[in-house]
Amino acid sequence: MALLSQYNHQRVCYFYDSELGSYYYGAGHPMKPHRLRMTHSLLLAYGMYKKMEVYRPHPAQQAEMERFHSADYIQFLKRVTPDTAKDYLHQLQKFNLGPYTDCPVFDGLYQYCSLYSGGSIDGAMKLNHGLVDIAINWAGGLHHAKKSESSGFCYVNDIVLGILELLKYHARVLYIDIDIHHGDGVEEAFYTTDRVMTVSFHKFGDFFPGTGDLKDDGVDKGKYYAVNFPLNDGIDDKTYLSIFKPVIQKIMDGLSHTLTRVRRGSRAQRLSLVQSAHRLPVVCVCVSVCQCTALVPSCCSAVRTV
Repeated sequence: MALLSQYNHQRVCYFYDSELGSYYYGAGHPMKPHRLRMTHSLLLAYGMYKKMEVYRPHPAQQAEMERFHSADYIQFLKRVTPDTAKDYLHQLQKFNLGPYTDCPVFDGLYQYCSLYSGGSIDGAMKLNHGLVDIAINWAGGLHHAKKSESSGFCYVNDIVLGILELLKYHARVLYIDIDIHHGDGVEEAFYTTDRVMTVSFHKFGDFFPGTGDLKDDGVDKGKYYAVNFPLNDGIDDKTYLSIFKPVIQKIMDGLSHTLTRVRRGSRAQRLSLVQSAHRLPVVCVCVSVCQCTALVPSCCSAVRTV
């Protein structure tokens, strides 16, 4: 509760649907959605829910998910089931699903993706309309999913969908990923644009997904808007913070100058930046099993949240 006292002046919302804990990746699979129910039980037991606005997410519609993902991929997720998977061997290989991948086909797969994605979209909408200061979706954070491919337990990239929603109102968004794995799906989605800066602190080397080298820093307009901080085994909390804080501060300083310059640009950009120049939307992903998306309006909040 002492930690929450820091946020008494901030409006925090949290998205949860108990149905999310019912989905099952299969025996022995490390991704276990039932942990969402355990997390919710802790929030109730410690009274943390009293400090937050709790909402049930809307199920993201097919058209919403297709704002990033290809239509044939989303249609396939909607159509395939464990009973029919054998009839779609070509598509399973094409979209990287099935028994020989880490993304199995399980009962209710599409509904699961729809619910966790809806939470991140809803959180972004709350921020866009100034209704909350921090939005949390513990079911989200599935940062490995690509435009037409599942990967690393991730099928629909709710983070990208949430960022696209934020970009309707804000000229730029900062994405911070402190999962042990590189945030490859989000980085790839925005690799060529300067409207989203992706920052990832992750284990590197002979480790999934094998991307996120220091020299991977974006292309075209997105050059230098992808920041990767690859780490070796053995780092402790103190060392991690000694890296994280100055890196993020430097990034925020640079983005603040950029925002000031951009604000002198087009009329449309001015409209959004009047509200966001000093409250840059920050999307954070944390926890080492790709689960949790937090959306906050400023870097200070982001550092405290993670």
